[in-house]
Amino acid sequence: MFRKRQGIIVWLYSLKHSKHLRKFGNIHYVSKRLKYAVLYCNMEEADVLMKKIASLPFVKKVEPSYRPFLKMEFESKGDGEKEKEQSYKLGYTVE
Repeated sequence: MFRKRQGIIVWLYSLKHSKHLRKFGNIHYVSKRLKYAVLYCNMEEADVLMKKIASLPFVKKVEPSYRPFLKMEFESKGDGEKEKEQSYKLGYTVE
């Protein structure tokens, strides 16, 4: 139903040309101070697009976003850690 998306970080020499990146995907964010742009494209097309973007004269460096490959399910603190945290706030220690 939904296509897998891949983020691509594009480091630029100048922000003048950031609008030219629209034809490669959806521009999500452009940093004026650090001169980079984040754009999203389909995951199947990401490798081909990264090569095309890297060959442009105004592009310094191209990096993929590793977020789709990271585990985004986090574990909660254990009960023992919560007790220690509460006892620390109250001023006594629990062993």
